Amino acid sequence: MELTLSGGCLCGFIRFTAINPASSHSCSCDICQKHSGCQTAVWLEFNSADVKWTGEGGTPSLFRSSTTSSRAFCARCGSSVGAIDDTPVTALLSGIFDHNECAMFSPQSHSFQDMKPEWWRKIMPDTAQ
Repeated sequence: MELTLSGGCLCGFIRFTAINPASSHSCSCDICQKHSGCQTAVWLEFNSADVKWTGEGGTPSLFRSSTTSSRAFCARCGSSVGAIDDTPVTALLSGIFDHNECAMFSPQSHSFQDMKPEWWRKIMPDTAQ
């Protein structure tokens, strides 16, 4: 059975539908921290062909953040949307989905735990890798 999810940015200029999520993970790398404005970002990954940009803004604006990925954001309101990798993976931030309450949004792994500040470790302890 195909699962279709939807969501968008703060102002609604960027909207999407996405089917068949592959996995969810969290990340505390410095790029994710800067992109999201949070100590840890939670992502839901999709095959890029399974993400359709449906809003008036079309495809989000991109900033090349590394040799393998670009960060996606709304040019109108500035909301962070996700990461579009050179491989056919699009990772969308969990907070931009219209309904993100179900268990599939719970991260299956956590990358770059070593980059969390000590005070954040007290609130969100490291997990076994």
